Amino acid sequence: QVQLVESGGGLVQAGGSLRLSCAASGSNFRLYTMGWYRQAPGKQREWVATITNGDITNYAASVKGRFTISRDNAKNTMYLQMNSLGPEDTAVYYCNCQWTYLTRVYWGQGTQVTVSS
Repeated sequence: QVQLVESGGGLVQAGGSLRLSCAASGSNFRLYTMGWYRQAPGKQREWVATITNGDITNYAASVKGRFTISRDNAKNTMYLQMNSLGPEDTAVYYCNCQWTYLTRVYWGQGTQVTVSS
């Protein structure tokens, strides 16, 4: 079982920046593919970015060039640096992890990001 805990959300003005963190339990973090998702009010959860265990990254078109996903395996932590935030980025942000030998995808509890215009 993997526990994921997000932090770093908050209220920021449009054009500002935030860095989210996702801390994972256990000793296999370096093997996981990690991802960020978000869910805005009244909308479905959408994929934001992914980083593999080989540090290959992918981004949704809506955040590419503004957000940067990274990981620190020594700290069992993944990050999402978010720049040039706009009101459309307001959502609860969730992290997840996947690995061939995990029986399911694990999710964190989410952290709220609110961008005021």
